[in-house]
Amino acid sequence: MGRAGTGTGGEAVAAVVAGPLLLLLLARPPPASAGDSGKSEVGLVSEHFSQAPQRLSFYSWYGSARLFRFRVPPDTVLLRWLLQVSRESGAACTDAEITVHFRSGAPPVINPLGTSFPDDTAVQPSFQVRVPLSAAPLSNASVNVSHPAPGDWFVAAHLPPSSQKIELKGLAPTCAYVFQPELLVTRVVEISIMEPDVPLPQTLLSHPSYLKVFVPDYTRELLLELRDCVSNGSLGCPVRLTVGPVTLPSNFQKVLTCTGAPWPCRLLLPSPPWDRWLQVTAESLVGPLGTVVFSAVAALTACRPRSVTVQPLLQSSQNQSFNASSGLLSPSPDHQDLGRSGRVDRSPFCLTNYPVMREDMDVVSVHFQPLDRVSVRVCPDTPSVMRLRLNTGMDSGGSLTVSLRANKTEMRNETVIVACVNAASPFLGFNISLNCTTAFFQGYPLSLSAWSRRANLIIPYPETDNWYLSLQLMCPENAEECEQAVVHVETTLYLVPCLNDCGPYGQCLLLRRHSYLYASCSCKAGWRGWSCTDNSTAQTVAQQRVAALLLTLSNLMFLAPIAVSVQRFFLVEASVYAYTMFFSTFYHACDQPGEAVLCILSYDTLQYCDFLGSGAAIWVTILCMARFKTVLKYVLFLLGTLVIAMSLQLDRRGIWNMLGPCLFAFVIMASMWAYRCGHRRQCYPTSWQRWAFYLLPGVSMSSVGIAIYTSMMTSDNYYYTHSIWHVLLAGSAALLLPPPDQPAEPWACSQKFPCHYQICKNDREELYAVT
Repeated sequence: MGRAGTGTGGEAVAAVVAGPLLLLLLARPPPASAGDSGKSEVGLVSEHFSQAPQRLSFYSWYGSARLFRFRVPPDTVLLRWLLQVSRESGAACTDAEITVHFRSGAPPVINPLGTSFPDDTAVQPSFQVRVPLSAAPLSNASVNVSHPAPGDWFVAAHLPPSSQKIELKGLAPTCAYVFQPELLVTRVVEISIMEPDVPLPQTLLSHPSYLKVFVPDYTRELLLELRDCVSNGSLGCPVRLTVGPVTLPSNFQKVLTCTGAPWPCRLLLPSPPWDRWLQVTAESLVGPLGTVVFSAVAALTACRPRSVTVQPLLQSSQNQSFNASSGLLSPSPDHQDLGRSGRVDRSPFCLTNYPVMREDMDVVSVHFQPLDRVSVRVCPDTPSVMRLRLNTGMDSGGSLTVSLRANKTEMRNETVIVACVNAASPFLGFNISLNCTTAFFQGYPLSLSAWSRRANLIIPYPETDNWYLSLQLMCPENAEECEQAVVHVETTLYLVPCLNDCGPYGQCLLLRRHSYLYASCSCKAGWRGWSCTDNSTAQTVAQQRVAALLLTLSNLMFLAPIAVSVQRFFLVEASVYAYTMFFSTFYHACDQPGEAVLCILSYDTLQYCDFLGSGAAIWVTILCMARFKTVLKYVLFLLGTLVIAMSLQLDRRGIWNMLGPCLFAFVIMASMWAYRCGHRRQCYPTSWQRWAFYLLPGVSMSSVGIAIYTSMMTSDNYYYTHSIWHVLLAGSAALLLPPPDQPAEPWACSQKFPCHYQICKNDREELYAVT
C-alpha cells in the first residue's frame, strides 16, 4: 500500500493500491458454447478456449504435473478459468484434492514436496487453488482474474505427493483422475487511445471507460493525470483508475482513487514496461445514476541513452547461430525516436546501453554476451544496461543464470556495484532507491564489493519478455570518491534447460506440451529439489555402493540353476540363465546414480535385455518341468521367447505382458502333469522326496519372491527387496528343474531292417552332451 505525493496548489490526494481482483467460485456458471462470441452494449466480446483433458498423476517430480498453455489476447478485461475434475467410479477411487497452479508468462514454479532450491535461486510462491474431489465423481471450480496480462498463461495441475510404493502396471486396479481447464475471455473492442500530452475527455456513466497508452522504448517515467473533473453526484472526483495488468503469482497493478477537490490527480510510474500498450480503466464511484466528466492526460519522459560504439563482428563459425538484433543498438543522444511524442529529458544521459549478442545453442539453451567485449564498463554517473531477449515464446522453459565478477584491481574498499535484473524495463533509479522495483515488476538485486567480487542469480522459468541487467557503481559513504572510478565487470549470462544438468544425482529431461518445450530434473538416490541439490533424504556414497553391490552380486545366485542345468544336460536352459544373469547384473550396475554406476551398453538396451531374460527364464523353467519331448520343448521355448519379446516392445512396464505367457506355460505344465497322473494312475511326480525337498521349497521360494516383487517394493527398500527377488527367483529355478531322463545305452538300436542294417541313435548327442 502506498500513497502518491501531495503536491502544491491544492493537488488532490491519490491512493495507490496494488493487488489483483481474484475470485474463487465453487459454483461453475453456465459456459458459452465454444467458438461463440457475443458483443455487449459497452463494446465487450466474449471468447471461449479449451484444451483436451489430461489424466492426473500423483506428484513426485515436475514431470508429474500436467501443464496447459493458453494465449490471452490483448485488451482483455476479464478472464475466467473453468476447472473441471472427474474420476472413475470404483473401489480403487478415493477422495483426493487436486492442486491447480497459475502463472503468467512462464510455467509455474511449484514445490509440493517442500524441498530446497539451489543457492542464489530467486523463487516466488505460485498462486494456487485446491479443488476437492470427495463423494461426487465430478467437481467444478472457477477462478476470475480482472485485467490480466496479455500473452501466455500457464496452468499446472497434479494430485497430492505420491507414496513411495512401486506399483506394477496392470496388477492392481487404478483410478483415473481427469482434469480439463477452460478459459472464458472478455475483451474490449471499443477503447480510447491516449496521445502523450493530449487531454482526452471522458464521460463516465454506469459502465467503465477503457483507455490505453503506448509506452515506447527508453521511457523513463509515465505520468497519468486527471484534470477538470466534474461530478453531479458527489463532491470531488469520484473516479477509480486501474492501471496495468494483473500477473500471477506476484502483481503490481496500480489502483488510483481520487478524492477531494476537482484538481489534478496524478500517478507517477517510474520505468514503465517498454514497447507495449498499457491499459487504463476508469470507473465511476457515484453509482449508476451519476455522471462524471474529466480529462485524462498521459505524459511520457524520454530517456537519453549513451551510445556504445560496436566494432564489426568477426565472421563466425557456420556451426553457431548468432542473433544480434539491430534494436539492441541504442540511438544516438541527438536522435530520440522521431515518431515519439512526449518530453525528452535534456539532463545528462540516463543509461549506457551495451548491445548484446544472442547465441542459440540448443533447445532452451541460449548464451548472451556483450557484442564486442567480455566485460561491461560500470560507472557511477549512469547505469550500464544490457538487454536479454527472452521473448520468443520458447525461452521460458529453462533457467536464466546470471553471474557477475568484478575486476579485482579496480575495486576499492569504499565502492559497491549494485545490479538489478528486471523484466519489461530496466531499473534506473539507483540514486533514489536500491529495491530494483519498476512500475509493474519487482526486480532481483545483486551486489559486488571488494570483499565479495562475485554474485550469482538463478531464475527458474523466466517470464517471456525482454529482460534487462542494470549495473551502477555506488559509494555509500562518500559519493565524491566515485566520481572518477570505473570498474569492469565480467558477465556470464545463460539460459540453460537445467542448472548444472541436475548434478550427478539427477537427469535433465525435456518435456513437451503440444509444441511447447520445457525442462525439469528427475532425481535419484534420495536426492530431491528443483536441481537435485536437496540432500535431506539422500543416500550416502557408502549406501549407494552397498545398493549397487546388492543388486549386481545377487545375480550370482543364477550360477546355481546354471550348474544344475549343465549337470542334467539342460544346456538351452543353462544358456537362458546365463543370459539373464549377465544382463541383470549390468542393467542394475547402469541403473545406479552418482558414484556407483557402470554402463556397458545404452540404458534402454540393458533394461530391455534384463526384462527379456527374466521372462524367458521363468518360461523355460516351467516348460522344462512339463517334460515334453525334446523337439516340442525347444519349439515352445522359441515361440514363447518371441512372444515375450514382442510384448515387452509393446509395453515394457505392463505386468501382464510378462505374466500372461508364464501363466500359459503353467497351464501347459499342469495339464501334462494331470495327464500323466491319469495315465499312470498315481501322483506325478511319484517320488515323495521330489515333493518334499525340491518342489515344495521351490514353489515356496517363488511365491515369496512374487509377493515381494508385487506388493512390498518401495523407493526406499528397492535395493534390498529387489536383491531378495533375484535370489529367490534363481533359487527356485534351481530347485524346480526336473531330474534328467532315465539313462540309456549310448548306441541303442531302435529298429532292424530286413537287409540286416540297424538304425541306431546316440541319446547323448540328443542331450547335447560332449563325449
